Amino acid sequence: MNEKPLILVTGANGQLGMELSELAVTFPQFNFYFTDKSTFPVQDKQAVMTWFIQHKPAYCINCAAYTAVDKAEEPGEIAAAFAVNADAPGYLAAAAAAIKARLIHISTDYVFDGKSDKPYKETDATNPQGVYALSKLKGEEAALQHSRDTIVIRTSWLYGAKGQNFVNTMIRLMQEKDAIGVVNDQFGSPTYAADLARAILQIIQHTESDRQVEGGIFHFCNSGITNWYGFAVLIRDIKQLSCEINPIPTSGFPTRAKRPQYSVLDTDKINRIFGIRPASWEDALRRCIAKH
Repeated sequence: MNEKPLILVTGANGQLGMELSELAVTFPQFNFYFTDKSTFPVQDKQAVMTWFIQHKPAYCINCAAYTAVDKAEEPGEIAAAFAVNADAPGYLAAAAAAIKARLIHISTDYVFDGKSDKPYKETDATNPQGVYALSKLKGEEAALQHSRDTIVIRTSWLYGAKGQNFVNTMIRLMQEKDAIGVVNDQFGSPTYAADLARAILQIIQHTESDRQVEGGIFHFCNSGITNWYGFAVLIRDIKQLSCEINPIPTSGFPTRAKRPQYSVLDTDKINRIFGIRPASWEDALRRCIAKH
């Protein structure tokens, strides 16, 4: 009897890692090993290689990331951001290649400059606008350089039922305040981490039955386009809160790191190759809030 394929998940305490952990029980054909930075230091090249050789995972889903976008702009934080976001994916990809495993690495819409007026395809030119964005692009490059089997999944505006994210922050603020201001001139597609988690496991299922699937870059986000203001309004309406929400321009909410003004991702490729058709962002948000 063959052993079940082992899936290593890094960054298990983040919102995507938590959703994968919850979903794992519905994929009994796999064994899962969930790690965080205290149990699996992704930026330690030798430790990563040793673990892979010893445990022989069939897949590694890399959810580990430095995500403090504004903090990353501080001179003392740049090295930390690059260690986790740029160097670690290369170490994981090299270790995966050494034992013929497959790395699935999670990236971001921030690799684009946000100046487009139509959804970004995987082949569109990247132009990162800050330290976090550049570190994530370098991570993609490092992950793809070591193995043509590596799959990079870019996503956008990620949130989940647990963890620190826009949805949970908005609910808290709307319960505390009578009125809030939310940016209305940045456009994107909110992505429910549970939907992304399911898509990743569907990709792994697919590659198990078709070993010839090539790696490369794929985009995944929930379908439809909104801005942060529209996102906040629907959160309020679903939760039936009475807080007044005022639209404000990006200039009225200055941040250390520049945000993409338009970061909608085209998901045609992931649908074409893997048959994954993302749900609407409105439907996904209702399902997430129902879990609160």
